Amino acid sequence: MLIQALKSKIHRVRVTQADLNYIGSITIDEALMEAANLIEGERVQIVNINNGERFETYVIKGDRESGMICLNGPAARRVAVDDIIIIIGYAYLDFEEAKTFKPSLVFPNESTNLLG
Repeated sequence: MLIQALKSKIHRVRVTQADLNYIGSITIDEALMEAANLIEGERVQIVNINNGERFETYVIKGDRESGMICLNGPAARRVAVDDIIIIIGYAYLDFEEAKTFKPSLVFPNESTNLLG
């Protein structure tokens, strides 16, 4: 049996941009993506701490060490610049494997979105 479990989480990052005229997705600083074990094109859930919105989109790689968190396309209507969000990735795991699997959890600096 497979279950869907938490694989990746970037906890409490600040939205730096919102671009309604882009084709959709979330652009994430490449260093944050790597730390959270996320890849370009991966489906993620976005949870907006400021307004309670929850939605899904896919990841686009942003410039490394830029701190960029940009919601693009229709997702830009669900956030405002400076909102605090959580980015969550899930994986399908065998039930037994899921019991011992350790997700990649990232807690960047909330004001800069940078690690360490």
